[in-house]
Amino acid sequence: MQTKTNTVTKENIVDAAIFLFNTKGYTGTSVREIAKRANANIAHISYYFKGKNGLLEHLVSKFYEGYLDVIDQCYQKCTESPKLSLLAIVEELLRYQYENRRLARFVHREVTLDSTLIRQVMMTYLAKEKYYLLNLLERGMRANQFKQVDIPHFLVQFKSLINMPFLQPQYMYEVLHINPYEEYFVKQYSKQLVSWLEQILFQKNEKQSND
Repeated sequence: MQTKTNTVTKENIVDAAIFLFNTKGYTGTSVREIAKRANANIAHISYYFKGKNGLLEHLVSKFYEGYLDVIDQCYQKCTESPKLSLLAIVEELLRYQYENRRLARFVHREVTLDSTLIRQVMMTYLAKEKYYLLNLLERGMRANQFKQVDIPHFLVQFKSLINMPFLQPQYMYEVLHINPYEEYFVKQYSKQLVSWLEQILFQKNEKQSND
């Protein structure tokens, strides 16, 4: 059973790792640096995470478990309407990534690499995400709520729009002079995503059919 002190130490290690992995990269960060920033012992990292690689796995799993939980809740809450489910997913995924913005940036960047861990992520978390979104799109098209779209290409665009602000915040801030880490941005960007869906996916005069 973990004590309050142990829990705080573990959380401090996680926070330190997220900061350092974002600023110095995973390979450029040492266990010693993480321990120093977390005000912990190196032994704590070995005890809680089995080393730096275990810490990486913990961060990726932590992010995607929360990410999929958001999708699942939106999916279950609006079972009668694929359109409402998708709109809820847009709003809540943006909110989730905003609230976990530093972790989101690191994980999205790691997923662009080819490693054993990332291949496992693709086969588990991202395959499950595809299942939810594919199911929603197919149901929405059958119910005439959605236009007939090329699903793989739509998913590429959809995921890019959902994740890009949190993958490349530096570009947005320095070049576009937009701060994706402001709550105001999340609200405005959510509206833009809905407008995109209305143009690309949603039927203007939908007629409900049997699902």
